[in-house]
Amino acid sequence: MHEQINVETTKEQVASWDKKYLWHPFTQMKDFVNEEPLIIVDGEGVVLRDINGKEYIDGISSMWCNIHGHRRKEIDNAIKGQLDKVAHTTLLGMSNIPSARLAKRLVEITPEGLNKVFYSDNGSNAIEVAIKMAFQYWQYKGYRDKTKFVTLQYGYHGDTLGAVGVGGIDIFHTVFKPLLLKTFIAPSPYCYRCPYDKDKAACSSECLGGLEDILSKNSGSIAAMVMEPLVQGAGGMIVHPQGFLSGVKDLCEKYNTLLIADEVMVGFGRTGKMFACSHENVTPDIFTISKGLNGGYMPLAATLATDEIYNAFLGKYSEQKTFFHGHTYTGNPLACAAALASIDIFRSEKVIEGLEPKIRALQERLEQFQELKSVGDVRQCGLIAGIELVKNRETKEPYSWEERIGIRVSYEARQRGLITRSLSNVMVVMPPLSIKISELNNMMEILYESIECVTEKSCYIHTI
Repeated sequence: MHEQINVETTKEQVASWDKKYLWHPFTQMKDFVNEEPLIIVDGEGVVLRDINGKEYIDGISSMWCNIHGHRRKEIDNAIKGQLDKVAHTTLLGMSNIPSARLAKRLVEITPEGLNKVFYSDNGSNAIEVAIKMAFQYWQYKGYRDKTKFVTLQYGYHGDTLGAVGVGGIDIFHTVFKPLLLKTFIAPSPYCYRCPYDKDKAACSSECLGGLEDILSKNSGSIAAMVMEPLVQGAGGMIVHPQGFLSGVKDLCEKYNTLLIADEVMVGFGRTGKMFACSHENVTPDIFTISKGLNGGYMPLAATLATDEIYNAFLGKYSEQKTFFHGHTYTGNPLACAAALASIDIFRSEKVIEGLEPKIRALQERLEQFQELKSVGDVRQCGLIAGIELVKNRETKEPYSWEERIGIRVSYEARQRGLITRSLSNVMVVMPPLSIKISELNNMMEILYESIECVTEKSCYIHTI
């Protein structure tokens, strides 16, 4: 007979262990240890439940990765079925059924021409793979000087050193500069805070001109352009104007530079199409995916490449052209089985086709946020949105770090039953694609009330 668990004691113990032993990512621990931690116990659909039994809408898809909701029977069963066979085998010199099946499916659904799949464990590693592929490709092609990269200001591609090296967010990346790759930073098409002081209506894609200036002067030393297509996530949910992505692709072709498209965040339906590159019919040379790859169930990532990239690595064993890169859990059968089940759900439930009503509903709710004096800009792409809060709407003056406005709104929303996060002063909206319109309306109502409460009514009390 199992010993009965005292829920209250368990809650206290877990909170104590958390504060004593855990170091949380992107979290100021000095503040965190002074608060009662939110401890999630279970979830279903778009709802998560904490150790006290309180329910929350998962408004950020458990860090942008959950697609079909929590506890999806089809994905659960796929993992359980694979467990009855084998949990893990290596891909170094051998294969397994789920990884081979998934590679075929990924080639079928990603932009045409991406015919080779290299697995890794997470988005950062997928970018590391892409960077190394691009570098080695040019070495094998005889372009020994093409060793640098170009990225966008406010770009984010992960936290391993190679990924940080092609990032453009000062607060995350500046401290590591002595350790990083040599990278050129091109202007971001951040229309609300345009680097060229242009109005959206008068924009002539000056940002592309900034990129072309870099490429025209330095293409002989640049291996690849690395970018997040359509939406720059961690940089503040910056939505690119139509034509920017295809313009970048054209410039890369003009100046003999590879294009690495990082769809770790925007892939798998987030933008309204299966992949962001499809909006502008762009096939990059190298393509990275993770997060939603298996519905947000477990670590898995993939870097896809064209035949041109792959073929450059082929040669005699003695030539040592092998791509010397790999991970212990590369092509993990459990993770690949989950991904296959997730992709099946996209097809069987016609997920992409069902997004349009939800996207329109989100757009309608976002329009209401313009009523709030603290809302400077609202930007949306598919079921992704960013609400930028400002201290002065006329001058676009941001709230200071000391005011911790995004954190305060996030906490207020949590009290009302919504889990969300901010990127400094930008509130993130990114629910699972499976969210119902009624749940979406409830989520947006909570967020509206939370912003209004904190910025206009001063009803905020707690800290986190």
